[in-house]
Amino acid sequence: MRILLFLLFFFSTLLQAAPVLLYHVKGYTPAGKGWKDFDALLFEEGKVLATGRYDQLRTRAPIWNHLDGRGAVLLPGLTDAHGHLLSLGLTLNRVDLRDAHSLVAALSQIRIFAASHPQQRWIQGRGWNQVFWQDNGQQFPKRQQLDEVIHDRPVWLRRIDGHAGWANSRALQLAGITAATLDPPGGKILRDAQGKPTGVLIDNAMELVEKAIPEISAQERAAALEAAITHLQAQGLTGMHDAGTERGTLQWLLRRQAEGRLDFRVYAMLSAADPRFDDMLKLGPVETDRLWVRSVKLYADGALGSRGAWLLAPYADQPDSTGLALTPPEKLRQQIRQLAGAGWQVNVHAIGDRANRVALDAYASLRGDADAHHLRHSIEHAQIIDPVDIPRFAQLGVIASMQPTHATSDMNMAPDRLGAKRLAGAYAWRKLLDSGAHIAAGSDFPVELANPFHGLYAAVTRKTRDGQPEGGWLPQERMTMEEALRAFTLDAAYAAFQEKRLGSLEPGKQADFILIDTDPFNSKPETLLRTRVLQTWVGGRRVYAAE
Repeated sequence: MRILLFLLFFFSTLLQAAPVLLYHVKGYTPAGKGWKDFDALLFEEGKVLATGRYDQLRTRAPIWNHLDGRGAVLLPGLTDAHGHLLSLGLTLNRVDLRDAHSLVAALSQIRIFAASHPQQRWIQGRGWNQVFWQDNGQQFPKRQQLDEVIHDRPVWLRRIDGHAGWANSRALQLAGITAATLDPPGGKILRDAQGKPTGVLIDNAMELVEKAIPEISAQERAAALEAAITHLQAQGLTGMHDAGTERGTLQWLLRRQAEGRLDFRVYAMLSAADPRFDDMLKLGPVETDRLWVRSVKLYADGALGSRGAWLLAPYADQPDSTGLALTPPEKLRQQIRQLAGAGWQVNVHAIGDRANRVALDAYASLRGDADAHHLRHSIEHAQIIDPVDIPRFAQLGVIASMQPTHATSDMNMAPDRLGAKRLAGAYAWRKLLDSGAHIAAGSDFPVELANPFHGLYAAVTRKTRDGQPEGGWLPQERMTMEEALRAFTLDAAYAAFQEKRLGSLEPGKQADFILIDTDPFNSKPETLLRTRVLQTWVGGRRVYAAE
């Protein structure tokens, strides 16, 4: 028996150590300025040995380690360059109002969720978007509407962009918010004609409610993070950049990496909004196989949909407002100088054209090893840019971290908020690419669905998933398929200093790849929306397989 066990162990170890040849695939990988195709991938101990033709590579792996790809399309593992790992996991277990296209539908969904979760002390969720609610005149909702469906438990629901929240009266009461409560810096409490809170709070004002919500337990956090990673692997993602990692998530990731149980690559941006931010800085930087911690997320403004994006001129549909500066400009500049001077990459959330200019000005003030050419600082979202500022991204070396589906989600709202003139610099992917800037693509999940093929479709068509508008919205800003896939692979890796390890299937790089049933280079763009992920591999190990 001992001899048999030894032989089994010996041969299993031999199989794991021997090269693996995956053949009968239609493979693509970035190579130079273009893309290379191949029909076989050779890898060993988690790293790529070669890509090429099966006839040329078949003798380099033992026959028992030849895997038939059955004609599937093979791509490098996709990376979402801007998402929110914990928020995604929590959203999977909370009420999701993304598809509620009327107030009545939203309230019905909330009522059903609350009835089926009687043990939850707070009813929480996100995803509502009043722009879709014709039955409410596209107006912000009110606490009284929530009170009609749930009055005995507090309710707190974040808007789809995460920059506004909707509370019922019980939640406001527990948070101590009354007509006498002052707006905090960088935030706004919406009020009725009598000065009473309506139940909607914008940006920094949301903290007034969220301080009253019991902190999630370690078990709840672990369950949420595990659910998020499993979900992302099934979407064809092998890694993501976590745009605002809080301390509890960082500790969980560090522990999973140390245990060798992190089957996903995470590039963490430490959240400067976390009360324990200074403690996190003391832990880093960290560079391991699956977890990297060398960047910080700062916040310049809010979101366009809630009129929190900071603009150079007033909103076209609210002339008395130019939005909100979540961090005062001088404080933002000081934070950037301090962090960059200590060697941290700085990634600034900036949506409005004024916020983008303030961030670019701050980056322009950096010198030497602290500047963006060395530390690859980014602007996260870069949604609305004054056209005169677009060339500054390439000139300064600042990465534009953008989310293609934001353009198609916002196209019904952005013209109202901005007017026609400012659309010239809105979601301006083509102008940025032509100027020489790097675009790292993501989704901003759970604001948008995490499916990267939705992002690829939006990038090359500028259309919603139901094909609107005909010809695309601001179609002159479209990407090519090669550019869009590069933004989700090699350029996303570049934004994380990982282009020598990830993003393409060159010899020596990590064997991160996916098998899918759609050829993005030889199919109509609409086919992307029906793409089925068949397998996801991280470090030469399969972590997901479709049933």
